[in-house]
Amino acid sequence: MLDEIQVDDAVLALRPDFAVLVMFAHGLRNGPTDDRTRAWLAEASAAEVQTDKIDAWKDAYRAFGAKPQRTRPSVDALTRRMPLPEINRVVDAYNTISVKHALPIGGEDLDHYAGPARLVRATGDEASEEALGQPEPGEVIWRDDAGVTCRRWNWRQVARTRLTEETTNAIFLLERLEPMSMEELQQAGKELADLLSELSPEVRITSRIVSGGK
Repeated sequence: MLDEIQVDDAVLALRPDFAVLVMFAHGLRNGPTDDRTRAWLAEASAAEVQTDKIDAWKDAYRAFGAKPQRTRPSVDALTRRMPLPEINRVVDAYNTISVKHALPIGGEDLDHYAGPARLVRATGDEASEEALGQPEPGEVIWRDDAGVTCRRWNWRQVARTRLTEETTNAIFLLERLEPMSMEELQQAGKELADLLSELSPEVRITSRIVSGGK
C-alpha cells in the first residue's frame, strides 16, 4: 500500500513545494510514556521554535481559506503546548521529531485504515466523524476509502485511526514545505526511524517520498 499513497495535483497547485515522507512501521511495541521518551520530550521542549517553517504552514492554510489562528497547523499547536505532553511512547517519539524540525507529523494506526491515504481538496461531502466536523469544499484533507482521516491538511486527526498503546502497525506522514530542505526531511525521517527502532528493536520500517516530482 506504500506505493498507493497519493497527493492530488490540486493540492500541489496550492503549494508546489509540498512533499511528504511516508513511513510504514510494522511490529511496533507501544506503551505508556517512560523515562526514555520523557527525556526525549524534555529535550525537544527546550529547543528554539523555528518560526519561519511554521509561518510557511500558516501561509499554506490561508491558501485554501483556513484561518491558522483559529485552526492551527499541527506543529504550531504542538509548540504552544510546551512542555510537550506525554501521550504514549510512539506518539512521544514523533512529537519529539516534529518539534525538533518544526515539521508536521501525523501518526496513525495502519490497521484501522481502509485503503491508501490520499491528500486531496475536499468536495465537502466526505464521510467525517461528528467530533471532527464536515470538511468545507476546497479544504485540504487526508482521506482513505472510509472518509476523512485528517482535516485541514494536518490540523486534526480522526479518532478511528488514532495511535494507541495497542497499536502494532503505523503510518507516519512527515509533511514538508520550504524553507525546509528535502535533505532535512530525509534526516527527520531517519531520526524518527531511529527512535522507533530504539523503542521496538524488531520494527520493520519502509518509506517513500511523495511530491510533485513523483
